[in-house]
Amino acid sequence: MAFNDFTIGVDTTGVLQANNTYQWSDNFSKVTGKHIVKFGASVHDDQVNINPDATYNGSFLFQGTETGSDFADFLLGIASSYNQADSQAFYLRNKYAGLYGQDSWRVRPNLTLNYGLRWDLLPPWREKYNQMQTLIPGQQSLVYPGAPAGLVFPGDPGIPSTLAPAKRTNFAPRLGLAYSPSSKTSIRAGYGLFYTAFEGISAGIMSANPPYGYDYTSFAPPLFTTPFVTAASGQDNGQRFPEPIPAFGASAKTPNTSVNWSQYLPITGVPSFFHNNVTPYSESYTLSIQRELARDTVFTASYLGTEAHHLLVLISANPGDPALCLSLSQRRDVMPGTPTCGPFGESGTYTTPSGQAIPGTRAPFSSQFAAVTYQKTIGNSNYNAVELSLHHSSPSLELLAGYTYGKSLDQSSSLAEAVNPLNPNLSKAISAFDMRHNFVASYNWKLPLVKLLNRRYRWAEGWSLSGITRFSTGFPVTLFNNNDTSLLGTIPNGINNNGVDTPNYVPGNLNINTNPRNGKPTFNTTLFSLPDLGKVGTAARRFFYGPGIANFDAALHKNVRLSESRSLELRFEAFNVFNHAQFYGPAAVNGNITSPKFGQVTNSAPPRLVQVAAKFYF
Repeated sequence: MAFNDFTIGVDTTGVLQANNTYQWSDNFSKVTGKHIVKFGASVHDDQVNINPDATYNGSFLFQGTETGSDFADFLLGIASSYNQADSQAFYLRNKYAGLYGQDSWRVRPNLTLNYGLRWDLLPPWREKYNQMQTLIPGQQSLVYPGAPAGLVFPGDPGIPSTLAPAKRTNFAPRLGLAYSPSSKTSIRAGYGLFYTAFEGISAGIMSANPPYGYDYTSFAPPLFTTPFVTAASGQDNGQRFPEPIPAFGASAKTPNTSVNWSQYLPITGVPSFFHNNVTPYSESYTLSIQRELARDTVFTASYLGTEAHHLLVLISANPGDPALCLSLSQRRDVMPGTPTCGPFGESGTYTTPSGQAIPGTRAPFSSQFAAVTYQKTIGNSNYNAVELSLHHSSPSLELLAGYTYGKSLDQSSSLAEAVNPLNPNLSKAISAFDMRHNFVASYNWKLPLVKLLNRRYRWAEGWSLSGITRFSTGFPVTLFNNNDTSLLGTIPNGINNNGVDTPNYVPGNLNINTNPRNGKPTFNTTLFSLPDLGKVGTAARRFFYGPGIANFDAALHKNVRLSESRSLELRFEAFNVFNHAQFYGPAAVNGNITSPKFGQVTNSAPPRLVQVAAKFYF
């Protein structure tokens, strides 16, 4: 059972996995005059063999959709959703090939140019026995003729074993420059385009899809005692488990007509890999200036920029139509005694006063599909940062200090975060992992006790003080609303942790609480409210930051040389030395508008930890 801030029960995502990688690579380099020429190639074959046991016994999600409190909903037996899955062994396969050529040209003694070109073949993952599927509205499968129109498989017309074709024009240029105007100053600049392989999880999460498995997510909040029954309407969606698994080998020439597809309808929870996906890539550009301030001190100032394109994001393939649902939301809009449309009702059937049956509000797929999703390469992100660092190295002191001022924007920070299905650009916001300011200093100081005492005591020799000090702003607060007031039906489940709905926001003073220890909300919660029915919400999913961190870790240690080959190190270490309460982390602040804890700090970093250690070197 999963709550807003914690989970209890058996782990729902256990996996038995065996991986194999077969790789060949070769590189060639030659120095000719002022040039260093390099060529190379690499080929590898990856195998990921999975025997998943995800949510075999089912999992309830409590998010406070009824009372506003997740735990109160649990005590009343009112879950937000129910998820259960079943699947068999899954055998992922992927091949990669890459070529590169590069030249490093020393134009002058103080100027070097690097330029090169790389080519990558990065096909999507496939499954050894074609246990994969995707969604194309209206297309009838020839491999499984009994499947609902829109659910297609490898071997169907236009569907390769990888579901999407492999792009063969992934040429990636690289350019770099290193220039030293003086013996104490160096300037470096670079640009590169980098293609990225699809993660294995993009195919692995399809392991429980019909007919090779089944991943059921309730269409609306279920009954706690009978989770296949919708709580509000009493609709019985049927017991879905267990289900038989068909034999391998189906194709367009030898179709499988034995599957009883009625047991899967309406199909839900299918995180299908979109059939027109392309290879993700990023562009990176850097500029740095390094200056020697003293014989043992170097200062570096850098700019780093990255733009990523065609990132894989999760998006509803069959969202609800808010306007249609609103037109069926009043008693006068439906036949007496029949249900009206509202939140979580996108997959219901409605009858107009004239007797016309409307099989749900979802499109473009038929009523044989409920909440289904695509993994689609439509995501974009960008990151820009200024980095300053100081490095001092002397016999008595080693110091490295760095400061970063940066900003990261994206439409989705992970596959657990769906984007708006009507307009993905509306999901653009600060990244979940963004950190605007970050200062870190590490040091190791050999204590001059002998010099201070002006006498050579053996006990005073070999002492050092080291540590790491960090000051940084917090992570952004993620705002969400799981009440489905948008009527889009992006229901939270095991893949999509939150829907796309957000609260309404009235611009004003957020009054960020920099000292959450006082028990007050982290921000001004009165500026936020639930949106009107049929609206997503005016607040961006992230636009301000939670509590930061001011942390000191330190260690006092002494080296005792016992002989030429043996020594003993005694260490006294303290983490969070001053025992500051650190309300820090991507989920440190509750951003759920429907929760009574909205705006409150819900977790913190550990308190002070002290440990003593001894290390014997020989």
